[in-house]
Amino acid sequence: MELNLRDLRYFESAAQAEHLGRAADAIARSQPALTKAIRRLEQSVGAPLFEKAGRGVKLTPVGKVLLEEARQMRVCAEQALRHVADFSQGVAGHVRIGTGTVTVGALLPKVCRLLLAQAPQAQVSIEVGASFDLLQQLRQKQLDLVVGLLPSEKDPELARHSLAVDEVVVAARTGHPIFKSRRVNLESLLEYPWVLPKPEAPSRQWLDTAFTSRGLPAPRVQIEANSIPLLPQLIAGTNLLSFVSRHTIASERRARLREVRPSLLMLRRELGVSSRSGGYLSPVARRLLALLQQEVPALLTAGLD
Repeated sequence: MELNLRDLRYFESAAQAEHLGRAADAIARSQPALTKAIRRLEQSVGAPLFEKAGRGVKLTPVGKVLLEEARQMRVCAEQALRHVADFSQGVAGHVRIGTGTVTVGALLPKVCRLLLAQAPQAQVSIEVGASFDLLQQLRQKQLDLVVGLLPSEKDPELARHSLAVDEVVVAARTGHPIFKSRRVNLESLLEYPWVLPKPEAPSRQWLDTAFTSRGLPAPRVQIEANSIPLLPQLIAGTNLLSFVSRHTIASERRARLREVRPSLLMLRRELGVSSRSGGYLSPVARRLLALLQQEVPALLTAGLD
């Protein structure tokens, strides 16, 4: 069986459009040329790939299987071409980064500026999302690096590159009434409303469990946000408490945040970079990883000074 990558690309377009005319327009080819490509593929696999559906077409069961395989072959072909181009262009190339909303992600602009100073022809794509989703994209070779919290459990598919340890603590604005309390305990923390990430956030789950495991109710949440960087601004002008990184407290000087002591609740987690174990990293991706390892610890430390 012989498969032509161009025919597969035309086939993918038709499968996505579910209409041969629109698919032909999308790939800037005539409909007869598209039809011939599909016929060649059908001859190779020995079965129809499409069936009529109203004015359009839909995939047959065989077509659905081929579509999945075609996507994987296209990814492999693109990686092969990237590999060759990287060697021919040196540090020029494309690196795809995923990042969450923890503090280290906020340092990416500074690191990217350093990268572009060293490799002016480099191209960087940044995908912001939840850690679970980003790591899944990394496994599927849709991303090269994921910057943020390292997975708590070792994964044989992923390589871990530690950058720093992050400590999440209870914080409030500097003028919060809790700082006038003679004694701060868990019960007194529950006297105030909180602003916290949404319930699916790991730090939120850890905090709720820290209270409930001691027979106390979970904090009364007045504001929920799915953006961690918003938390400092939301507590800066209110009497809300929150649960944020010590690095965030140090870096948000204008918000004038302060840690609530004693540190009755502290979540320690590791910040770093994840890549695929044994996977290919282009020269520009390796350069970016080296910059992250070199610069992020220093930038985080500078924020604490």
